[in-house]
Amino acid sequence: MSSILITGASKGIGRATAVELAKRGHRVVATARDPRALDGLDVDQRLRLDVTDQASVDAAIAQAGDIDVLVSNAGVIFRAAVEASPLAEIERLYAQNTVGAIRVAQALLPQMRERRSGRLVFVSSVGGRTVFPGNAAYAATKWALEAFAEALAMELADFGIDVTLAQPGPVSSGALDDPLAYRLPGEDPYAYLFAQGIPQASMITAEEVATALADLAERPAVPLRVPVGAVAEKTLAARDAAPYDRPFVRG
Repeated sequence: MSSILITGASKGIGRATAVELAKRGHRVVATARDPRALDGLDVDQRLRLDVTDQASVDAAIAQAGDIDVLVSNAGVIFRAAVEASPLAEIERLYAQNTVGAIRVAQALLPQMRERRSGRLVFVSSVGGRTVFPGNAAYAATKWALEAFAEALAMELADFGIDVTLAQPGPVSSGALDDPLAYRLPGEDPYAYLFAQGIPQASMITAEEVATALADLAERPAVPLRVPVGAVAEKTLAARDAAPYDRPFVRG
């Protein structure tokens, strides 16, 4: 049994992962900005943790005690053409999706280094390796997260700490059902980007991602990157095969 801390456990992937790991017998510390949103989760601890607030992170880590595995899941999304993306909203995404993830990892690393064991499981995205029109800000935060995680994997190798990036494709967790979107005023020249939503048939469930994350928490060893779901596997394989000097066009 491992002690596993999950960020962003109030709904979607994070909540499903808490349920899955608890069902497997692990000591689960579920966290969220509003701990009342964690009511009903049958886990060891339900704690307040806002990844954008250092004092909140420090307090939660102190209450959680020894943690073997971090499942870094907290994140937000919006859709917009680059020209229409409010800079304050881009900063908000970086603060939560990228800086927030690193803040929690930094808080846990001293105890993991002292024990010379631990695992950081970052929930990235197929968008951590690819980008599509209207999705630049979110993808950029995940590309940045992947750079931090890859550097961490090298820095922590001698301390017995594993780092892995889970890369799901579209997930029917609610975030993509009606994502926050920004448009230019008047006759938006980029409106066609949003004419079609993401087909439900291409989505996987939060529970499927949770199973993959629980498996990554339990495996004896993990690779740096793990596509989650058939769409992610196909898309990332196409990205790897595409010319690197031109924008990637999904087939």
